[in-house]
Amino acid sequence: MLISNLEILPNKTIIKHLGLVQGSSVRAKHVGRDIMASLKNLFGGELVGYTELLQESREEAMQRLEQQAEAIGANAIINVRFSTSSIAQGAAEIYVYGTAVILE
Repeated sequence: MLISNLEILPNKTIIKHLGLVQGSSVRAKHVGRDIMASLKNLFGGELVGYTELLQESREEAMQRLEQQAEAIGANAIINVRFSTSSIAQGAAEIYVYGTAVILE
């Protein structure tokens, strides 16, 4: 599956648009990570626990995006975009969406 944030792909011909596909992941903060984040807020530095949490969420959302595209017969997803939002205190959603297409 070819996945790209471009609207068109050089040297590729789109023969059919299949429509919007999406994937999301909602994750809550872990108490242990929260304690370490509080300490980092005092002294500064990267919040590694949160970086890892968001990376896991992005990967999971991308897998769901790809699964949805495969289910409708796509062989590529173009114009892929990410969005993040706060769902509740201590929980966030990673949302990814794009256009499923069939390439020649």
